[in-house]
Amino acid sequence: MKKIVVCGLSNRALGMFIEPILTDFAHENKIVGLLDIDERRIELCKESFPELCSIPSYNGDQFDQMIKETNADTIIVTSRDDTHIDYILQGLEQDLTVITEKPMVTNANDAMRVMEAEKRSEGKVIVAFNYRYGAFHRKIKELILEGKIGRITSVDLNWYIDTYHGASYFKRWNRNRAYSGGLSIHKSSHHFDLVNWWLDQKPEEVFAYGALNYYGKDGEFNPSLADNRHCSTCHEKYNCQYYMRWSNRRNNIAVKDDHIKADNIEKSAENYTDYRPDACIFDHDIEIEDTYAAIVKFDKGALLNYSVNFSAPYEGYRLAINGTKGRIETTEYHEPSRISFPFPEQTIEYYPLFGSKETIHVVQNEGSHGGGDPLLQEDLFLGVDPNRPYQILAGAEAGAYSIAVGEGVWRSCKENKPFRINELLRSASEIKY
Repeated sequence: MKKIVVCGLSNRALGMFIEPILTDFAHENKIVGLLDIDERRIELCKESFPELCSIPSYNGDQFDQMIKETNADTIIVTSRDDTHIDYILQGLEQDLTVITEKPMVTNANDAMRVMEAEKRSEGKVIVAFNYRYGAFHRKIKELILEGKIGRITSVDLNWYIDTYHGASYFKRWNRNRAYSGGLSIHKSSHHFDLVNWWLDQKPEEVFAYGALNYYGKDGEFNPSLADNRHCSTCHEKYNCQYYMRWSNRRNNIAVKDDHIKADNIEKSAENYTDYRPDACIFDHDIEIEDTYAAIVKFDKGALLNYSVNFSAPYEGYRLAINGTKGRIETTEYHEPSRISFPFPEQTIEYYPLFGSKETIHVVQNEGSHGGGDPLLQEDLFLGVDPNRPYQILAGAEAGAYSIAVGEGVWRSCKENKPFRINELLRSASEIKY
């Protein structure tokens, strides 16, 4: 029986971890403690799950007390991104198993601190990279392992985030780089890890361009050059194309938000400490990019051409993987309810270098993130599937490489030069804190 404490009671914590532990994995796992800096989040968690009412709860500076009193052996870290480092390091100091949401941390220095701490600890770090577990992503991994395309030479990955999902990052804390690391870390680390895992190669160098094209004060759809607006109270919202695309004058549809759960945004502003998810996407203080184009070089010769756009008309991605024996292609259209045109079913197209094209239809399982979440949960709470012939559960090193590429992307945008990954992930002993 694992004894688990949850650090950070975000909406993601409740839906992805707490609910399945209580319903599907209760015979092997037990939640013994809850921690959050906001008492209201603890109250709402216990309202959602009355079976946790008797579980002790703790504030942010009571970690050691919590572990001592609960005798926990596992922590789940689902707090705001920049706070992950504190809980991960404290967990490793106590020799615990640490399960953390992506991104593991928000910068390469902290990633190196985690890896160094893990070496000294009897505990371990697991990063919840659920994209690896999607049916199409697992099938692509299997095709590569079977040698269908030979030695991989290049990857083209273009990711599109629609105006509903993309705008959400600029309405809340993600728009502050100190909190999120920027979207090349908060979001794109998912994508970089997926490519790293498919290739089984380590990224060596990255060069990128990026810009803030859609959001911020210079956004073309900004109704006026004003600051400190919030969607729920804004007098100009009916002149805002982003607001009106997903709302109407009778209903204020809340933005996508993994971190709180509230039906009324103004009420949530009263309930949560220093947190509102409806800040104006055209504020002057937005400091992150919404568009990237990057090239990543890997240690075994592969090259990645990557782009992402956070204000696209639809959501999904286009992928092509080239090898010495052939090519794999697939296109995903995500969130069908938000797409205003007919689109084809996703398949994998295999093109041998000499031979006929094959179309592969993939059997999908139910669940969010392409069916990835339920399979990841099984590995986390039941143990890794012994019948799976390849490694899929991610550790600290995978988390670190995904973050280092993401940091290299935004730093390259700012400084107009390539960045070596091993220089970003330099020894923690060389870093002054």
